Amino acid sequence: MSSPVRLSPWLALLIATALASAPAAAQTRGPKGASGAIAYHPATQSVGYAFDYPASRTAKIEALKQCGHEKCEVVVTFSRACGALANRDARFGAAEGATRAEAEAKALRKCGTDCEIAAWACTR
Repeated sequence: MSSPVRLSPWLALLIATALASAPAAAQTRGPKGASGAIAYHPATQSVGYAFDYPASRTAKIEALKQCGHEKCEVVVTFSRACGALANRDARFGAAEGATRAEAEAKALRKCGTDCEIAAWACTR
């Protein structure tokens, strides 16, 4: 029988910190589906996104919930792909792409000069 693995206190602290700082994106993951959505409210720059949902409708509903503003709108949906949102002040662009890089490039192109990626998500 093997003995239990013992971690140094430093390594244990490093692992605990990494787990505690995990992104909230896991809260937006659905139950193994292929649909995703990004919602946005330009005036407040509120963003919500959902991915891996079984249906487009449920992904949209979750993205709107995550966005958190009553006037948020779904700006991009995607299925077995990626979606991205770029913004700068009152301008924004949203796009779908086969990869994260493609979706981000399209969103940045739609948004214009000096925009930055505000959100992205990909389905499995």
